[in-house]
Parts: sequence; structure tokens; C-alpha cells
Amino acid sequence: MNKASLDILKIVREKKVKTIQLWFVDILGTLKCVSITPKELKPTLEHGKGFDGSSITGFAEAEESDIIAMPDVTTFKILPWAIEEGPVARMFCDILNPDKTPYPGDPRYVLKRNLEQAQKKGFTFNVGPEMEYFYFKNSKNTEILDEGTYFELIPNDLANDMRNKTVRVLEEMGIAIEASHHEVAHSQHEIDPAYSDALSMADNIITMRYCIKEIAQQYGVYATFMPKPLLGHNGSGMHTHQSLFKKERNAFYDAKDKHHLSSLAKQFIAGQLKHIREFSLVVCQWVNSYKRLVSGFEAPVYISWAQKNRTTLIRVPLYRIGNENATRMELRCPDPAANPYLAFSVMLAAGLRGMEKEYVLPAPIEPNLYKMQMSEIEKRNISSLPLNLFEAIKEAEKSEFVKETLGEHIFLRFILNKKREWEDYRVQITSFELEKYLPLL
Repeated sequence: MNKASLDILKIVREKKVKTIQLWFVDILGTLKCVSITPKELKPTLEHGKGFDGSSITGFAEAEESDIIAMPDVTTFKILPWAIEEGPVARMFCDILNPDKTPYPGDPRYVLKRNLEQAQKKGFTFNVGPEMEYFYFKNSKNTEILDEGTYFELIPNDLANDMRNKTVRVLEEMGIAIEASHHEVAHSQHEIDPAYSDALSMADNIITMRYCIKEIAQQYGVYATFMPKPLLGHNGSGMHTHQSLFKKERNAFYDAKDKHHLSSLAKQFIAGQLKHIREFSLVVCQWVNSYKRLVSGFEAPVYISWAQKNRTTLIRVPLYRIGNENATRMELRCPDPAANPYLAFSVMLAAGLRGMEKEYVLPAPIEPNLYKMQMSEIEKRNISSLPLNLFEAIKEAEKSEFVKETLGEHIFLRFILNKKREWEDYRVQITSFELEKYLPLL
């Protein structure tokens, strides 16, 4: 047993930890957990914890259901809110086959595999997502807690208290937070974790989603990452800032370029622009995701890039012009309900493909695209994101790029799951139809 495992055994004894939760996600990014007692910890650290994968979305078939959750000892943390009842700890797990080889249905493995491709080229992939979400009074409706707007500070505000407590909890769990604030829509908030490597950040996003919901529940309210819960208001995005570092140097930075972007950065951005319709299904994976991607609500619709223009799909922020470490690109279409392991995988793979094939970055689009005439958009040859989940499925289904990035196991199961979701949605009789057509037809 290695030193890290021995250290965990010691911490569990000294802190009198009562329960250890083993965390992992299914192919949709839903958090799963199996709990063990301290006496089971040592054999689990050595051999992993076996379980039936056939009941996990997108995992094994019934005839090949035995798989193993192997704890990643570097992710051991004690949950700050569970101290009084008896400390509870958690570790993320890698999912393995019985022979201890990586299980192809594990989203965490998919990200690790894609990160290895970057590492072979000498790059570290860093990301900084903006996590937006809503607080509602319960999970049954969308009754808001406040009517605040962007950056508004409301005196004696319950939501502000919850958000501040959540930030403190996340900091205690080792997740550095850059900022938190009220967002544009009523009862909408944002917490921004500090820039980190993509694997750590994917783990952090899963932790953040759990913690935000947990703290809200303690206050008797409900937090949701549903992309578009309120008609006529901004939805929740997960704008993802990205850069490649080569050791301590930012490979995206070039002081001599007018945009301060290196040729590699331009190729990386071009790769995401070229393949975005193919991988939209992965970063915007729900029927509701495409209700957010409409003009006029600070969500991207058209496939383009710019520096100042927030209506484009990709933006190169100008907060600190000429600062090497701050040079990055921001992909604005992902939402916080996506599976972060798969989302970061397709973002990285698309960027790397752009670099490998030396894609040419088109000219930036600085005018407001929401106000641009359709004739002008067509003249500029600007294409759009998929209009709905069905269109996104069709784009992904024919993409060899997405299949290669996710691996055949997850690719086929993910597509099948999304087709079922679309069919369930397609056959619904909505309140809109009843209100519009019943009195008329």
C-alpha cells in the first residue's frame, strides 16, 4: 500500500470518520455513490469496490456487469457539513474492468485518455468554467427567491447567504473560488472556480453541483442547473475559459500578434469552430439546453468568434490585455448540466485537431449578431448551432470525430439515450398546444 493510502487510513482514524463515499458519474454526468465503513477502507484502497454496472446509465450490459470502482486517493476530502453527525469523507473513483484495465464506459477515463494526447505534445489543458444556476422555493415550480439583477447586492438576502456559505464550504474542500455574484435573471447566481487543469476541474464541477444543492436544501430551498427554467429570462450557461500551457508558459500567447494570440491558439479556436455542431450534443446535452440557445439572452446562436462581442460563440477576453497568463479563449455555449468529463474531452480534442490539421481561423465578427440582418449573416457565411436536441443528435451521430473522442462504448450509448429523450419529449402534449389550439381547432 502506498504512502497516500496509508495517510488516508490515518486521517480516517484520527478524525473518526464514520462513512467514506465513493463517487463517480454515469455517462450523463449524474453523480453516483457507494458508501463504505472505515473497516472496509483498507481492502477498497487496495482492490477497489466491485459493483453491478448494468443498472448505471450507459455502463455495462447485464451479461458483462461486474466492474470495479477504484478510489483516486488524491481526491479524498471530508464533507464540511457532515461533521456533527459523524464525519463523512468522499473520494472520486476510476471505473475498472475486473482485470483492472480502464472501463471504456467511464467518463473520467475518457477525459484522462484525451488529456494524455495533449500531454504527449507537451501541453497541459487548463479550464475555468463560470457556473450559473437558479434558486427556487422548491423543485415543483419556478417560484423565485429574489428579483435581483446582475451583480446586485440585496440586503438581508437569503440567496446571498446561501451562496456565501457555499463558497466557504467549497474552499474548505480545497476548491479555490475566484468570484461569486448575482446573475442577470431573477434568482440566478454564479460561482466561478479558479482556473485549473481539466481533470481536477471536472471533479470540482461535480463537487460544486452537489454542494450547491446540498446547502440550498439545508436552507429549505432548491438549486437547479437546468439550462432554461424561466421563459423570457436568461438561461444558465457554463462559459468555459480554456488555454494550453507548455510547462509554465501559456502556449496561446503571442505578444507580437494584434490579438495577442499565438498561431496554436488560432488553430485551437478554429478547431472548436469547425467541429462545434458535431459536439454540441455533448456540451448541450438536454432538450432544455436548446431553449437557452436563442438570440437576445446572452447565449450564442451563431458560430463565430470575437474579442469584445458577447454574442459570438467564442470570445477572447480583453480583461488584462497583454498578460500572458490571462490569455485564453471562452466557449460560451456549454451549460452547467453537461457531463464535464465528456464536455472537456470534446473541447480539447476539437482544439487539438485544429492544431494538427492547421485549421485557418476566420476573421472575427465584432458587430452584434442579434441585431444583424439575416441577409448579412448569410452573406458572411455564418452558420448556426443546432436548433434543438434532434438536430444535435443527427450532427453527432454522423461524426467520426465525436466517436473517436468519446470511444465507441460511450458514443453509442450516449446517442441512444439522447434519442430516447428526444422521443419522450416529441410526443408530449404541452400547455402551449392546449392553450393555443384547443379553443381554436
